Amino acid sequence: MTRALFESHLHSLPLIARGKVRDNYAVGDDRILMVASDRISAFDVVMGEPIPGKGEMLTKMALFWFNKLAHVVPNHLTGVAPETVVAPDEVEQVRGRSMLVKRLKPLPIEAVVRGYLAGSGWKEYQASGTVCGLKLPPGLRQASRLPEPIFTPATKAAAGAHDENISFERAASLIGADMADRVRRVSFDLYGEAAAYALTRGIVIADTKFEFGLDDRGTLTLMDEVLTPDSSRFWPVEAYREGTSPASYDKQYLRDWLEQVRTNGQAWDKRAPAPTLPDIVVAQTAKRYQLATIALSE
Repeated sequence: MTRALFESHLHSLPLIARGKVRDNYAVGDDRILMVASDRISAFDVVMGEPIPGKGEMLTKMALFWFNKLAHVVPNHLTGVAPETVVAPDEVEQVRGRSMLVKRLKPLPIEAVVRGYLAGSGWKEYQASGTVCGLKLPPGLRQASRLPEPIFTPATKAAAGAHDENISFERAASLIGADMADRVRRVSFDLYGEAAAYALTRGIVIADTKFEFGLDDRGTLTLMDEVLTPDSSRFWPVEAYREGTSPASYDKQYLRDWLEQVRTNGQAWDKRAPAPTLPDIVVAQTAKRYQLATIALSE
């Protein structure tokens, strides 16, 4: 395992922005070098401790899915090796953890697809029988498979801010009704194919989020990351039980620890700064990302 990279520092390219996980650099006017750091966020707050190897694992899995799902919708990959656009002394910062991608106009929503009742969706269902305002049948249990996947868009928050679930109508007002309908249909297609494949590898994809942008011709294009433990909820099939909170190969372990931790007797308010992560939490989180990577992309 290589040494953890909390931030990249490239002198050969201008930095556009540091996100929760990725550092983005301009490569000319039409491309972006996306460097996946080992940072991890939970509840939209970046933790102070990196997860060693996480950036490489995210990149490996994203590249696998971009390739596997390329027939469904175009993606942002250029096919050019990231190592070719940085200085020789920067190659080790980008090797295995970077993608050189097309520069797009991002759509201002996250396209979330839920196939199972979990997380905040389960909490809302218990209170109101709905998930993101969508009425669901009575009698569902925690981790129940939904009668059919549902589309629950969200706003895209900046680092330190919180994503906000929005209605389909609100999404349509942001990106246009036709585009919202297309994003929903493509998201269902992506989730359906991925979920079916994952089951053959012993993984349930409970939910996931996609991000899209438009190229200079207005082509809808899949971007950022896809079907990684950062953007999805992965359950091993052998541990899945309806009515429970299944074991997961994603950041749920970290979320659960953060929900329980107390500082001076007080629960964390889910605002920066985050609690310090013990070594065991870092190691266990890394292990879950590794198991997901092995199951789904090797």
